[in-house]
Formats: sequence, structure tokens, C-alpha cells
Amino acid sequence: QVQLVESGGGLVQAGGSLRLSCAASGRTFSTYAMGWFRQAPGKEREFVAAIIPNGSFTYYADSVKGRFTISRDNAKNTVYLQMNSLKPEDTAVYYCAAGRGSSSYSYSVAESGYSYWGQGTQVTVSS
Repeated sequence: QVQLVESGGGLVQAGGSLRLSCAASGRTFSTYAMGWFRQAPGKEREFVAAIIPNGSFTYYADSVKGRFTISRDNAKNTVYLQMNSLKPEDTAVYYCAAGRGSSSYSYSVAESGYSYWGQGTQVTVSS
């Protein structure tokens, strides 16, 4: 069982930055791929970024590539999402998720690839 708690959301002006954190419970954090998803009002939840268990590979949605950076600190059981050059369309509730694939190099862009989810943190970008 893994429990995830996000933090770091808030209100920021367009062009600004925020850093989201997701703290995980348990001693098996380093065996999970981690993902960030977001859900804007009236829209379905969408993939943002993923990182494999050892942190050596990351993958991003086209909409955030070059602006967002996912990273993890396995010693601290924490995954981060650094968000720069924020746009109003980035406004959403952001969720972190943990999942195990078929290998230690697996990751997923689908919600079905993740077994555990946090409660979400609101990010609002004003124009």
C-alpha cells in the first residue's frame, strides 16, 4: 500500500513558476514509476509527466514539454514537478500517481497504469 500526498499548488500569474511535491509513504517507493496528471474544470484527467523508478528516464505530454520537469528523490520518498512559464491553460487540479510496470524501466501515460493516487492540489494560473 502506498499513500501519496501532494503539496505546492497555489495561485500564480502567467509566466510564473510553481514546484509541486508528492510525498509517498512506505519503503517501496523506489520500485514504483511515478506520474503526474491534471484535470481542468469540465475536462477529463490528462497525463502530464512520468518518471521511471530509478529516475533515469522521463516522459512528458507535448503540452508541457520544455516547461515542466519531473524528478524524484528516492531517499526522501518524494517526486516533484517543477512548472515554469505557466499558462492559464495549465490551471487544473494536479494529481500524482504510483504504479508498477513489467520492468524497472516501465512507465505509463494511461491512468490504468497507476494503482495509487494522491488527493490532488489546485494550480491556478491567472492571465
